[in-house]
Amino acid sequence: MALIDGLLQELEQEAQTTRRVLERVPDKLDWRPHPKARSLGQLAMHVAMIPGALAELATSPSPAQLPNFTDPLLESPSQLVPKLDESIAKAKKILTGIEDATLFETWRLMQGEREIFAVPRLGILRSIMLNHWYHHRGQLSVYLRELDVPIPSIYGPSADENPFAP
Repeated sequence: MALIDGLLQELEQEAQTTRRVLERVPDKLDWRPHPKARSLGQLAMHVAMIPGALAELATSPSPAQLPNFTDPLLESPSQLVPKLDESIAKAKKILTGIEDATLFETWRLMQGEREIFAVPRLGILRSIMLNHWYHHRGQLSVYLRELDVPIPSIYGPSADENPFAP
């Protein structure tokens, strides 16, 4: 089994969990827990778009310039799951069949002439595409809790949902 196959399996499993969280986002898209925080809509759209955007970035030619990360405007929570589905499909298309040797190539991110970091492409996919995605999904679940929205099961029971209950 190629390394990418395990990563793609994890991506698919986590996409199901992320979908459950995004399905709960209420139509309070401008709400934010603090003036410095992203709004609910901004954070939810970011969560929906991370896999495809980061798969594309991590497989781009190196060195790459630091992109200007902006999430499209979210008009309705109903846009979230389709955006996630597009993002997952994009990530799968980009990553399917990528060779192990390519995953171990050093990839550099630059800001002008300054190197931000240099890591194997696999490191970008693991730490930024996946771990960064999980981090923001966790933030989103806290936003939902603050809005008194029932939290779905993520890695086992939540206070609102227990997939193991009879």
